[in-house]
Amino acid sequence: MSAHENSPEGYDFAHPLPLPLLFGVFLILVLLTIITVAQASFDLGSFDVLIVMAIATIKGLLVAAFFMHLAFDKPFNILCFVSSFVFVGLFIMFTLFDNRATNQDDIPVMDDAVVTAPAETTSAAMTTAGT
Repeated sequence: MSAHENSPEGYDFAHPLPLPLLFGVFLILVLLTIITVAQASFDLGSFDVLIVMAIATIKGLLVAAFFMHLAFDKPFNILCFVSSFVFVGLFIMFTLFDNRATNQDDIPVMDDAVVTAPAETTSAAMTTAGT
């Protein structure tokens, strides 16, 4: 027996979505992918990562909302889904903080003086200097 057999909406599936909506979301995802690839040819400095991550976040939200049916699901499921990403982000952030704190140079620098080695003298230079 189906778990959704006696649903109040009368559908066999939990959240049926019209096909034009699904195809529209798919076309938006394709368009955002094209924008992401086209953005790689522009040099925007340090904003490159920010722009790409914003586009990826929008794409992820669209997939979660429509293809995973979170837009029409119970709020508790949305809370669990979002909180899992928040905790993964916190774990990554704490790991990066720890990496920055423990990644020190092994060679201490006493001053900013440049140390140069004396030039080597060749045997031909020594023979000409000695005569």
